[in-house]
Amino acid sequence: LSMEYASRLERYKALNEQVLAARGGRPIHLRIEGFDEVQSIHHDVMLEAAATSLQIHLQIPQSLAGRYYNAGVISAAPMVALAANSPYLFGRELWEETRIPLFEQSIFINSFQDVHGDNISRVTLGTGYVRDSLFELFLENLDGYPPLLPMVLDSDPEWLAHLRLHNGTLWRWNRPLIGVNDNGQYHLRVEHRVTAAGPSLRDEVAHVALFKGLSDYLVGLEVPPEQGLDFQVARDNFYRCCRHGLKAEVTWVDGKVWNVQRLLLEELLPHAAESLAKKGVSSHEIQVYFDQTLKPRVLSGQNGAAWQRAYIATHGADFQGMTEAYFQNQESGRPVHEWSV
Repeated sequence: LSMEYASRLERYKALNEQVLAARGGRPIHLRIEGFDEVQSIHHDVMLEAAATSLQIHLQIPQSLAGRYYNAGVISAAPMVALAANSPYLFGRELWEETRIPLFEQSIFINSFQDVHGDNISRVTLGTGYVRDSLFELFLENLDGYPPLLPMVLDSDPEWLAHLRLHNGTLWRWNRPLIGVNDNGQYHLRVEHRVTAAGPSLRDEVAHVALFKGLSDYLVGLEVPPEQGLDFQVARDNFYRCCRHGLKAEVTWVDGKVWNVQRLLLEELLPHAAESLAKKGVSSHEIQVYFDQTLKPRVLSGQNGAAWQRAYIATHGADFQGMTEAYFQNQESGRPVHEWSV
């Protein structure tokens, strides 16, 4: 992982230079503790190249944008637990979704402190829920984060090029986006970035379906769930699920402490499927992606992270062999809960 293998696009070269400049030239220190521990020092941002994800975009109405953003924050914990897929880094056994702390540390720049005194970097779950509109987040961009890629863009101001460039150098795990189409029409999106890439195409489609259905369900609740779940608790839920995956315990919007595996089976999967059905998703598609993909995965406990751990437990530290077996299983098109080791 070095700049020798980076994309030749000038954007990535400039990003590397500006991140290090913002750090005062100090190298990036990586330290992640799990079952094992990994520590290393890097003089570029290429650690982030090991952190690929499935980035789910929901286009949302302005009137409900805050509710959808908050729903994305709340659902980050069960989503990352279900989709955890990176238990190893450099041969060390770490978190169920090691990609999260890896990416957070790979471009770590202290930007400001939130109301609780916590240091907030450019990769974050955020500082709180949205109260009224996504405009609050763009004000936070302006007030809390200096431009990382100072560029002169000569496009029409109505295209919001500088705003979108600046927002693109802030990697919230649940990121607000403003889009402009070719006709100059604006739209809002929420980009959910917590879900791992893979394991199979069918698994990824199922993740998109779950996030859409779960978001619609949470937004449709008469009492906004963010009123019953403190943001700090939602954030703790997220990192607990990053560490422990489907074995994590979380505090949910009903005030109860749930094992996330049981929460998904008894509450979230049924509600998400019902929400999709109300939106016109066919019963066949719900059966394929929920009843035949997500539900058996949760029942078995075999997500991508669990499969990788099982492979190494069976075959020893043969990571090349594991990668080859992973690829072969992926090419088969079968969902991860059906993979053998």
